[in-house]
Amino acid sequence: MLESSSMDFNLSPELLRVLYVALALIGVGLAFSIVLFGWVIWRVRRIQLPPDAGFLEALRATPFAVVLLLDLLDLSLDIFSAPFAWALLSYLGLKPLRAVTVFESLIPGTQVIPTMTLAWLIARFSNPGARLPGSFGE
Repeated sequence: MLESSSMDFNLSPELLRVLYVALALIGVGLAFSIVLFGWVIWRVRRIQLPPDAGFLEALRATPFAVVLLLDLLDLSLDIFSAPFAWALLSYLGLKPLRAVTVFESLIPGTQVIPTMTLAWLIARFSNPGARLPGSFGE
């Protein structure tokens, strides 16, 4: 017979420490995401891409603050970042990035890897001779 109807959770101090660090990381990431989201909406204007622009071309045209924001949202909100990323990329005119970003945010375990930032770096430095949209001379 059960003497107590309440469940008693006894977590080890090490596990509690890990949980507190994870919650702090998520909280800081979310706070920074909110600030960065406001800054991106205020400062970054709609990006004009050609109608047939692909993923790499759109990524080259994307400011670093946007990919950083996408990774921070993914870190702090996990799968719940997908609708925010979709709406932000639609607003900025970066529709070629939407499917990849949402797909990446739905894959479990990739939240701690800054996937969009790494993809942005690869897109920028893989073909350094390519002109970026919006650069001088276009």
